[in-house]
Amino acid sequence: MASLKEVKNRISMVTGTRKITSAMKMVASSKLHRASSAIEQMRPYEAAIGRIMASFMSGTDGDGLTSPLAAEREVKRATLVVFTSNSSLCGGFNAHAIAAMHHAIADYRARGVEIVRVWCFGRKGAEAARRSGYPVDETYVAQTDHPTYAPAADLARLLMQDYLSGATDEVTIIYHHFKSAGTQILRSERYLPIRLESQAAGQTTSGWAADYIIEPGRVEVMSALVPQSLSLNLYAAWLDSLASEHAARVIAMQVATDNADELLRELRLTYNKTRQQAITTELLDIVGGSMH
Repeated sequence: MASLKEVKNRISMVTGTRKITSAMKMVASSKLHRASSAIEQMRPYEAAIGRIMASFMSGTDGDGLTSPLAAEREVKRATLVVFTSNSSLCGGFNAHAIAAMHHAIADYRARGVEIVRVWCFGRKGAEAARRSGYPVDETYVAQTDHPTYAPAADLARLLMQDYLSGATDEVTIIYHHFKSAGTQILRSERYLPIRLESQAAGQTTSGWAADYIIEPGRVEVMSALVPQSLSLNLYAAWLDSLASEHAARVIAMQVATDNADELLRELRLTYNKTRQQAITTELLDIVGGSMH
């Protein structure tokens, strides 16, 4: 059995660790609140674009309406965009995204598809891609913790240029969708070529007239609307990933704090038993000595 000093030292160390995990949980909770608020503020704009596209696709003049960014072709070269975090202590958040990245690349290579580039948001994903020898681009790693629309739009523009020029034939994004503080869903979605029907799916067109006049025309408006929608989708994935990271860290730190509480309970019980045994031994020694 451990000595009283050893048990006391362990209690002190676990208490210190519990203070750290509790503080990290509070910090992550605050960041989660800000990140989820940013998502909620972005949703109405995303829904509005979806309604516009739905009205275009459902209109009679929208039959056959398409975009060069929706053109299907044989996939010979592919690009990935992977969202992870810059730091750890967030449960399986990074491990799951990295595993999905490896799975996607293995699937592409099994089909004979060349990986053009892996765009990484988050140091953990970039490190994993570099270790595996993938052509990784770390341009946006430093900005992972501070999502803004401009960098997302810049990357969306680069991806669209690569697709239109034929430098890549398909773009896949891997990220965690923030459903709630307790649920984050890992998604691996095709980003390009865009599926116009899926962009408009689930959007109601109530309140939108079916016979309104569009200037200069549906094709011209769609040519501006599709890139805007793609930029917004990438920004939404970034916000989702950041909120999911903070939610995963809150859960991980809560579990760690609970485990520390349980360990402290056991250590204090052990300390009291050891102390009681030492007192009993001393009393027996005193009683035995007085009898002699």
